[in-house]
Amino acid sequence: MGVREWLNKSRRAPILHIAGDEGEGPVVILIHGIASSSVTFSELVPRLTGRHRCISIDLLGFGESPAPLDARYTIEEHVEAVRATIKSLRLKAPFVLVGHSMGSLISARYAARYPGKVSKLVLVSPPIYVAPTEIGDPLRRAAMSAYLRAYEYLRGNKGFTTRSAAFLARLSPIKNVLEVSERNWNAFVLSLQNSIESQTAVSDIASVRVPVQIVYGTFDPFLMSEGLRIVEQLRQVTVTRVDANDHLVRKRLAKAVAKAID
Repeated sequence: MGVREWLNKSRRAPILHIAGDEGEGPVVILIHGIASSSVTFSELVPRLTGRHRCISIDLLGFGESPAPLDARYTIEEHVEAVRATIKSLRLKAPFVLVGHSMGSLISARYAARYPGKVSKLVLVSPPIYVAPTEIGDPLRRAAMSAYLRAYEYLRGNKGFTTRSAAFLARLSPIKNVLEVSERNWNAFVLSLQNSIESQTAVSDIASVRVPVQIVYGTFDPFLMSEGLRIVEQLRQVTVTRVDANDHLVRKRLAKAVAKAID
């Protein structure tokens, strides 16, 4: 183990911002995705609070959570910050863990690493990618390579990315659901590179021993069929497709997610 790895493991993970804690009943913990915050679940939470205690957490570097200057925003760092935050809640029973987008990758790793904490894993709009070299079909391999090149372009062109994000945010039906700005640029770039582009979601989901529900929209532009096709074949995985929904947790997708949680 190198010095950097030892320091990363030995330092205490930060406690994240609890953006919401409402309702009564079995606990549901909600983890949003990249360049967002817990406002992601604004359509979902009201559908659950009559039956569940819903706890929304802002990820490291996003929303109102801390953004350590030395953070690399790897899956491991995100998971350990989530773990420390959940530990601080002193929950007495396993909970349903819900992750959206990048939050689903973090949630899958958490559930695989801490199996006794989670009763069910719900992955919403999960960007499950595999390396292009692992894709046999040349057209699909090219499509995956194009996705990764697009992400590299976003990371390398700050002005274009922040302007585009601001434009999309104005069009979004969910207010403040997207932010890429000076404030969270470092978290965005490193999370994209170290948690989405470099991911082990397939093996993480395969290691989860509780029921896994995957819910996604058929119009989601961030999903790739190869990774989804692999995990859909796992015994513990159930998949729900929501017609005509994109990446956002709109009303129709929120209804399907609420059903998956229950």
